[in-house]
Amino acid sequence: QVQLVESGGGSVRAGGSLRLSCTAFGTVISMNTMGWYRQPPGQQRELVARISKNGEIYYSDFVKGRFTISRDDAKKQEYLQMNNLTPEDTAVYYCNGNLQYGRGSLQQIDVWGQGTQVTVSS
Repeated sequence: QVQLVESGGGSVRAGGSLRLSCTAFGTVISMNTMGWYRQPPGQQRELVARISKNGEIYYSDFVKGRFTISRDDAKKQEYLQMNNLTPEDTAVYYCNGNLQYGRGSLQQIDVWGQGTQVTVSS
């Protein structure tokens, strides 16, 4: 009934920038805490950043000062602006969100996007 779809991944050279977007589809009433995670090759998935419904933001240390998370609740979207990318940022990036959805009887669900590849070359 609800899904998150990422876009904006791709390949860049070190020092470059990319902007990821995540859109919530379906009978989504509201987005609660939203986040971005990534999974580098051969490693476990890790938190990149998250933003609460009231705008409180957390960044993992490895992206502080380089990445910016934001959201547009009217568009049911969240974003990750990534600047000064390094080869260590190469990973599949996943959107995650806690969504309130439904018609009449509202429910809450934690949803993952399908992931988008970000590759940074030196």
